[in-house]
Amino acid sequence: MTNRSPASTAVPLSIRVVAPAKINLVLRILERRPDGYHNLWSLMQTVRVEDEITIARTEAHSLVALRCDDPSLKTDGSNLVHRAAVAVMEQSGRMGGLDITLAKRIPMGAGLGGGSSDAAATILGLNQLLNLGWSAERMADIGQTLGSDVPFFFFAPSATVAGRGERVVPVRIKQTRWVVLVNPGFPVETKWAYQQLSAGRAGVVPLSPSHAKMEHASELGWEQVLKAAENDFEGPVFKAYPILGEIKQRLLAQGAEAALLSGSGATVFGVFCDETKARQAQAMFLNEPQVKVFVAQTSCSP
Repeated sequence: MTNRSPASTAVPLSIRVVAPAKINLVLRILERRPDGYHNLWSLMQTVRVEDEITIARTEAHSLVALRCDDPSLKTDGSNLVHRAAVAVMEQSGRMGGLDITLAKRIPMGAGLGGGSSDAAATILGLNQLLNLGWSAERMADIGQTLGSDVPFFFFAPSATVAGRGERVVPVRIKQTRWVVLVNPGFPVETKWAYQQLSAGRAGVVPLSPSHAKMEHASELGWEQVLKAAENDFEGPVFKAYPILGEIKQRLLAQGAEAALLSGSGATVFGVFCDETKARQAQAMFLNEPQVKVFVAQTSCSP
């Protein structure tokens, strides 16, 4: 999550923040919790496909006013950016209006965490704009009330995530990779994917020792990560949408070190060791109707 506002000694009136997409390099769905949700375990990584949010303080009104360049996205109180801004203003006790502009690049309903990243970027941006001095943990607590993927983005670029998403442990993945993200142009609803997963499996497979070990590692290598790549949603989602399984096989045939569904879908990504191979794989999908394809580097720890 990067702030791109110019440096200034005066209190800024506006701020720009970028919100990166995420991929799930590992996604295990574990036992159902008493609250009805499932415990999960994931290794998440941000990639440089980014939305951009501009937040401006205003005296013209006292509301949160959100605009977006994608007309299909609601900008009312149901939008995660709007909800995040309201939550920050309420918890900080600050008054005044906000004009927020959201430039969308991350596909929606895609398993790439775009809405969650936008919410986190909004919290981070307001923390800086209003000089609140909140820690990553404090911001993540607010984020958790908005969605299970939101806390991760305060500890990005790489982290293991457990529970409902509230247990985030940063980990450094050495070096970078090129990722080809192939979105088929239709969404997969997360609630539906969970229902299909629960209905179709006899029991929960416990977390493997190799995955559990990652939670205690300060550093991981890509070879180790890709060997452990896994997503529990692939079985039921690929069964309902065979085209997604075909995309995975095509990425592997083009030399991807690994290919996987991200989140509950519908985006499938391939990990490549160099840009040339990634661009060659991207070219296969460029002329296909409805399909959106991105090539991006993984974000790297400082």
